Amino acid sequence: MSLTTGRGPLSARPAGRFSVPLPTPLGYVEPFQRRVRGRSGGQTVVDSERVLLVHAPGQPPTYAFPAEDVQATVASEPEPAVAGHLRVPWEAVDEWWEEEERMLGHPRNPYHRIDCLRSTRHLRVEVGDVVLVDTSDTVALYESALAPRLYVRREQVDMGLLHPSATKTYCPYKGAASYWSAIVGDVVVEDIAWSYEDPLPESVPISGLLSFDGSRATVEHDLPAPTRVLEDLEDLEPRLDGPTCDSGGQC
Repeated sequence: MSLTTGRGPLSARPAGRFSVPLPTPLGYVEPFQRRVRGRSGGQTVVDSERVLLVHAPGQPPTYAFPAEDVQATVASEPEPAVAGHLRVPWEAVDEWWEEEERMLGHPRNPYHRIDCLRSTRHLRVEVGDVVLVDTSDTVALYESALAPRLYVRREQVDMGLLHPSATKTYCPYKGAASYWSAIVGDVVVEDIAWSYEDPLPESVPISGLLSFDGSRATVEHDLPAPTRVLEDLEDLEPRLDGPTCDSGGQC
């Protein structure tokens, strides 16, 4: 995710820029040193310790397997980025496993990172003229290639206006998300907020906290605007135009 999607360096809208132009579209293939298995009907139909991870622009990572590690009964297609390897669609098997951990959604990206930092950044959320949140007691979640988000404890939210939603989603990096709808007078705003009740280990600091959808409510915060990064890089341009280095890192 962090390389090829969101604002990653190989995405269509990178947050920064390389010091020299790169050909586009540009993918990346690397060894993935984990045992990966696909299971269907209780049987293992893909089993490989020679997996490659393929990062393609605009897509989450995908596995590429040597043909002999994939049973002929499994739907597959040649992987265009790697000769002699097959791509198996995620939905072609019932379950995917890395070692003894089941994977959901898509393969995890080794370059994806989440940092949850205690913060005093201000968050204010309104629906109409009603304030749901107004606090500087927040947790800032910084996630590779995505805009940062603020999470708040429920003590900072007018929970009397929120009601659990039936919507559920899954993030391979944060876990299963539960959603909340707001009822303010006669106005119902579906899925205005979400929380991770039992997040994956790196996201434990946001366990039970809420974040709010800026497209469904008026959300004000003092996080830095994303365009500042590119503006700052333009100021650095003379320093980026230095001597090139060889493959050994010597300039």
